[in-house]
Amino acid sequence: MPDELAQLTGFVYEVGLLKRYKRTGWLIAGVSDPESIADHSFRAAVLASVVAVMEGAIPERAALLSLFHDSQETRLTDIPYLAKAYVKRAPNEQVTAEQTRGLPLPVAEMISGSVAEYEDKASLESRCARDADKLECLAQAIEYREQGNQNIQPWIDSSLAALQTASGKKLADEMLRNRSLDWLDRFFNGDDTAPVGE
Repeated sequence: MPDELAQLTGFVYEVGLLKRYKRTGWLIAGVSDPESIADHSFRAAVLASVVAVMEGAIPERAALLSLFHDSQETRLTDIPYLAKAYVKRAPNEQVTAEQTRGLPLPVAEMISGSVAEYEDKASLESRCARDADKLECLAQAIEYREQGNQNIQPWIDSSLAALQTASGKKLADEMLRNRSLDWLDRFFNGDDTAPVGE
């Protein structure tokens, strides 16, 4: 057990690298200080739970799949899409197996099972999590565009093209119709301040 706990502690610190690693595609787009992989994974997990509820899937499961969908990037880093045609990378399941080797068995099975389900794309929860990944990229692209970055359209187009669920597509359409801080304008104008039930 002490060895397992040491391995688990190491995994916790390893996953922390995702807070430091930047999403490299945004560097190609000219974003000077792009989001981290952890930033992306957090909002993707939130979106996965939202899309799952809208689709009648299990929101907790979709969020879990989304939470671990890029955990391999502690070892692979965020390889830009442009580079993927030239770089042979290990499958995410293989990286996850190596990351979780020596962890307490239930923990290792939970993580590797989540990654395998996400990569398999068969369950509704995995499709919701995959849509959430693209919706998060779309939201981030819209935010960067509003901040003055001009080279963002390819990320918007590719995110939209990859969406599979009806709910993900509806949410994307609404994201495109709104500015990222419209919710704040509504708050300051009193449109969102009425107590629930009134």
